Order: sequence, then structure tokens, then C-alpha cells
Amino acid sequence: MNTSSDIVQEFPRVPASLVNKASQFQPAILADVNGRRGALHGRITALRPRMKLAGTAFTVDVRPGDNLMIHAAMALAKPGDVLVIDGKGDQTAALMGTIMMTACKQLGIAGVVVDGAVRDSLEIDEMDFPVFSVGTNPNGPTKQVSGRIGHPVTVGGVTVYPGDFIIGDGDGVVVIERSKIESLLPLAEKKVADEAKRIAQIKQGNTSAPWLEAALRTAGVLKEGESL
Repeated sequence: MNTSSDIVQEFPRVPASLVNKASQFQPAILADVNGRRGALHGRITALRPRMKLAGTAFTVDVRPGDNLMIHAAMALAKPGDVLVIDGKGDQTAALMGTIMMTACKQLGIAGVVVDGAVRDSLEIDEMDFPVFSVGTNPNGPTKQVSGRIGHPVTVGGVTVYPGDFIIGDGDGVVVIERSKIESLLPLAEKKVADEAKRIAQIKQGNTSAPWLEAALRTAGVLKEGESL
């Protein structure tokens, strides 16, 4: 990947077939098998709780309140990409609204994750396009300041590289390194099976946690020989 330019157009992406397989899992499951890492800060949430997205990260770095480089990114992104925008957590102006989201959907972009604000939330809700942001603001953006595309960004406290796997639902957004996602899928399958088994046991009345007392002793809450 040539990083000498502010705009990097080509970089390796998670293959579409792998995106499809990984998208079957909840972000929470993937975060757990990834060592409880990869979840963006909880300030970045779905515009509506039902919204879900999965795809490859197309990274954009902008100055707060300016969306010039997002327009450029939309012109370069490929179907299945998710725009992942470092908006510096700014909530004083929206970086995107109905017009841009409609264009994203038309282009086959899989969704938008922005560490910043958006607007026109009711219309975005109606078009059912997945958007994750730190909130909304009616103010519009400027289109004057340069930024970068296709470079690593920090979004919600997590470094995201172009081409990484990114997934979101009502719980939030998780990013997994492109080189790592395939190796996590068998672990995710096992965790889903294990959790289903445990939930079935709980429903049958087995609500006790066999590890609890040992953990309490390790933490110093219980002394040796004591029990709950």
C-alpha cells in the first residue's frame, strides 16, 4: 500500500465471502473471541437500535465539521465498503445527512460509522440505511479542509486500518484486523454453541455459576473454606 499520498485508493480488503460468514455473528461474540478487544467507544451507537452493518473499512480522516474528504471517499469506495470516519468526536455540526446517505446506499456502500454527528435522522431511518454516530446535530458542515483517505484512523478510541472487517448492531461497533478475522470464526462458532448450551441449562433451573466461589477467593472476598 502506497502511503505517500493523502488518498490511498487501493488496499487489501477482507474478501466478500469472508465478510458474509463473519456477519452471521453478533459483534459481542466477535469482540469476546478477539480477547475482548476491538469494540469502539460506546459513544458511537446505531442511529436506530435495529440497524446492523458489516463490511470492509474504508477509512476517512476529516477536520471537525468538514466533510470534503467524505465526498471524495464516496467517489472512491467500492460496494461492500463501510465508510469509517474519524470526525474527532465533534458534535457541533453534522458531517452527513439525507443526500449523502442516499448516495451511499445507491453506490452499494454497506453503511457509515462516524466519530461525529449526522443529521436528517428521521429520513435516514425511513431509508433503512445503517448509520452509527455519536449523535445528531442540525448544523451543516463546511467543505473546505483537506484530510486523508485510506490511511489508519482512530475511531472511538480504536485504530482502524483500511480493509479491516467492521460490524455493528444495537450493542455498538467492533473492528477486527483483516489478517485476523478468518481465524476467529471457529472460535465464534464454539462460543455461540457454548452460550446456547448454558442458556438451556439456566432455563432448566441450573442458575449457579461453578466458577464464582473460586473467583471470589482469588479476589479476596472469600477466605479459604468459606462459601456463599
